[in-house]
Amino acid sequence: MKRILICLFAVLLTATCKKNTSGGNDQPGTLPDVALKTKVLASGLSFPWEIVYGPDNFIWFTEKAGKISRLNPANGQVSTVLTIADVRVNGEGGLLGLALHPDFSTNPYVYVIYGYGSAYKAKVVRYTYAGGTLSSPQILLDQIPGSSIHNGSRLMISGGKLFISTGDASDTSLPQNRNSLAGKILRINLDGTIPTDNPYAGSPVWSLGHRNAQGLTMVGEKIFSSEHGPDSDDEINIIEKGRNYGWPNIKGFCNEPGEQTFCSGNNVAEPLINWTPTIAPSGMTYYNSDYIPQFKNSLLLAVLKGTKLMQLKLNDNQTQIAETKDFYVNSFGRIRAVCQSPEGKIYICTSNGSDDKIVEIAK
Repeated sequence: MKRILICLFAVLLTATCKKNTSGGNDQPGTLPDVALKTKVLASGLSFPWEIVYGPDNFIWFTEKAGKISRLNPANGQVSTVLTIADVRVNGEGGLLGLALHPDFSTNPYVYVIYGYGSAYKAKVVRYTYAGGTLSSPQILLDQIPGSSIHNGSRLMISGGKLFISTGDASDTSLPQNRNSLAGKILRINLDGTIPTDNPYAGSPVWSLGHRNAQGLTMVGEKIFSSEHGPDSDDEINIIEKGRNYGWPNIKGFCNEPGEQTFCSGNNVAEPLINWTPTIAPSGMTYYNSDYIPQFKNSLLLAVLKGTKLMQLKLNDNQTQIAETKDFYVNSFGRIRAVCQSPEGKIYICTSNGSDDKIVEIAK
């Protein structure tokens, strides 16, 4: 009873008691409370899926039906730069991830991934930004299996390469098939060609065995991903070249009867942490700013089913999740994505389907 009362009190403060996980690697809760202010910058949106704080000091975001927009965080003004005509919303599918070229002033390229067509597929397309609009679409990768569920798909640029997370497209035969683009983390050059140092010659596949990875972020030289499990075992993983992440043969850790044999024989990487019951983890960013010192060296995770923002405090060498803490539980509903400004302010977008919002979190 005492713990229940403590948790209820913590919810009122927008931070909840630490959630236990079946991974067993949470540490006793010692993370301090954080006094933060929230401000709704934009509302009336429809399923925003990605938010990126651009080098132009605007927040770029997608909406699932095909719209790409820029938000001025100083005054809340939203400007649509493109509505992609051939986007087809199909359940969870539609216009999803977005990334900006790291040298945007010289190479004003915007990368997106979206589902299209009656025989539902997804493709990665690069646009050029000029004069407030996007034009000159160039298809970089096509024929990614799509479905009404499990489409991924987060985009991330690191080291001059574009990383793409894809889901299993509701076909569990695909994640372990190296010839399929589904259930993978893919890696291509920024012009769409295949890097020569990918693990499989001529293939964009970087890692396999994924169910539905919806978060990608860099921490130093490490790639972290968040992934939806089935009825158990949502995960955070460190993505390594050529590694297998187990799905559908493995859920979470290699701790069920018979799983050890598959794991040892297929180079399976176990997650850092998992959640049962599931929370539906989505977008994620690495926070290491002095602006909110309590968040330093933490992953900030947008959570859908769990309707919260979660802090995942990393250990000093970023190899383990040392502790977790929840914020804004049930305050904004389902949270799809999170990003931050160079100053260290945090931005989240909701995914409720009715009057969705982009919210600024500041001290």
